[in-house]
This record gives sequence, C-alpha cells and structure tokens, in this order.
Amino acid sequence: MPTGLTRDAGWQIGVSRTVAHPLPVVWDFLSGPEGLALWLGADPAPEPGAPFRTADGVEGEVRGHRERDRIRVTHGTTTIQVAVRASGPDRTLLRFHQERMASGDERERQRAHWASVLDTVAAALDRR
Repeated sequence: MPTGLTRDAGWQIGVSRTVAHPLPVVWDFLSGPEGLALWLGADPAPEPGAPFRTADGVEGEVRGHRERDRIRVTHGTTTIQVAVRASGPDRTLLRFHQERMASGDERERQRAHWASVLDTVAAALDRR
C-alpha cells in the first residue's frame, strides 16, 4: 500500500512542528478567531455539530473540540484535526492531520498547504 493511503480513511497527511510557546498560548491562539481564520478560514463555535463555511466557500462542521488538546472538523469531503501537546517548558508540539483525501496528488498538495500553515501560525505566535 502506498505511503499515506489507509484502508478506512483514504489518503491522509500529517505535519507537525514544535513551537517555542507554552501550550495555553498556542491553544488560545489556534482556537481563537485569529488562529481559526489562519488555519481553517472560518470561525465556528467550539462545540460539536457547529456548522461553518470558509472564506473559500467550503462547508464543514465541528466534530470534536477538546479544550487544550484538539479540534476536529469536516472540511468538504475531508476531515481535519489540529492537536497540541506540551513538549517541554514553554514548548508545544503543533500537529495538523487531514484524512479522506481522494488521491496521492491531493495528499501532496495538502502536505505543502499544511507546511505553509505551520509557517504562518508560528510567525503569528512569534509576533504576539
């Protein structure tokens, strides 16, 4: 089976980076309006079932929201999860995962997209 292809969730991708900020700061940014706009393109209510529509017109729904842990949403036909974990004093591991993509080509496009999002989020955190 090719890398990134699963039996149950189609094609998937995960990208992560450790940022030099404490978990509460990273979480508050990612789950707040500015952070949600950066990585999701929308600002849904933080409760399962809350619908949203991105600036690009993609519709989705919040599937899970665990405070200071993860947010899981549908995004069109795919599912996206952003998760955080403390990785030392004033350091947080930030991870984006997307599944249910249609092809290996889409997986590679999304790998580049999430790497860019990580750059943007890290830069925004550094400016705070």
